[in-house]
Amino acid sequence: MENKSSFAALLPIAVFVFLYLGLGITFEYVMQIPMGFYNVSVVVIFLIALGLACLQANKINMNEKLKIMANNMADPNIITMILIFLMAGVFVGVLGRSSAESVAYFLLSLIPADYAIPLLFLISAFVSLAMGTSVGTITLIVPIAIAVGNSTGFSIPLCVGTVMGGAMFGDNLSFISDTTIAACNGQGCAMQDKFKANFKIAIPAAILTVIVLYFLSAQQSVGELQIKDYQLIQIVPYLLVLIGGIMGFNVFLVLLVGILCGTALMLGTGEIAFIDYMTNIGKGTAGMFETSMVAILVSAIGGLIAYNGGFNALLSTVHKIFSTKKGGMLGIGMLVGFMDIATANNTVAIVMTNPIAKEISNSYDISPKETASLLDTFSCIFQGILPYGAQMLVAVSIAISLGCEITAFMVLPFLLYPYLLLVSSILFVFLPKID
Repeated sequence: MENKSSFAALLPIAVFVFLYLGLGITFEYVMQIPMGFYNVSVVVIFLIALGLACLQANKINMNEKLKIMANNMADPNIITMILIFLMAGVFVGVLGRSSAESVAYFLLSLIPADYAIPLLFLISAFVSLAMGTSVGTITLIVPIAIAVGNSTGFSIPLCVGTVMGGAMFGDNLSFISDTTIAACNGQGCAMQDKFKANFKIAIPAAILTVIVLYFLSAQQSVGELQIKDYQLIQIVPYLLVLIGGIMGFNVFLVLLVGILCGTALMLGTGEIAFIDYMTNIGKGTAGMFETSMVAILVSAIGGLIAYNGGFNALLSTVHKIFSTKKGGMLGIGMLVGFMDIATANNTVAIVMTNPIAKEISNSYDISPKETASLLDTFSCIFQGILPYGAQMLVAVSIAISLGCEITAFMVLPFLLYPYLLLVSSILFVFLPKID
């Protein structure tokens, strides 16, 4: 294949951004449809983009186009990614809602009410780290945060923003998060290596967040916390997955152990009936279907864009703007951040950016673990502060359903962790590395 270079080949991405962002804004803010962005089928929009990419490759017949798409979709990293997505869905489905609530109420029972706000951040961080989903964590912990705010007198926007920050911490680092899976498999690096690189960025931001939250809440007079019943044993599967991932065990083995342990606990303790258990597994895997389909479609589109010279054109532009490795790293962060702003979905943003990020990393000698870490971190930063992102929309809708008068713009000032993570990420790029 000749070494083509054409910005026109990037048109499918531009069309996707225009349609998805345009329809989302129209539904959410013009038509006032609740969760309007998530009434737009990302799969359908990607199919339109794929059709356009096929039309652009007009010098080859349809069979050749299908071969290009098939070769890209048959990448072992894509197949591995999809299988991990599905197993992670089973794990989350097996454990359900009550186990995460047990974690939250157990930790809240250990401290005085004065420290509830910093602890809400730590609880959200742990639950998201174990479950691998920021939206799931927000769904589970925001009601608890609202209860904490109502009983203690802490600001509801502060409570909600704190939970969102902790949820993004775990989403960024979790071994079973779809963002981690997408970034690591897209760049061909071990999850353990990416975790170590990410850890250096996330932990300073998390520590500073806890300190700032303590001082924000320290001067307020608070009431007593109300603790509900919890089952501490339900924390065990999360701990097994977390420890196994950190130790570097095979992710399939880690998830299988977590699923089997969770099954034994949930069925053995009578927490759930067998028929509900089977239903939850189905729901857990179904929740990953759209993400899996996006990975397949984006890989097909990526193959055609590469054939048409789009990635070469983008790479040459990055070379003109950034002449050093640090510039290349910042370029990767900016690209995935733009994609996230456009798609309001950090996993989709990573999957879309993966091919060009790999080219940039090869060109600037950026290691796969650094590239994966940058993709995951910058996408989580932007996703964590988007007023129209799923995390914000879910958090605010839950708060409103519980009788709170709150808007996304009331929560934005309290999203301390994403803001501090941005600072930490920029320092990671430009400060000398210490291994």
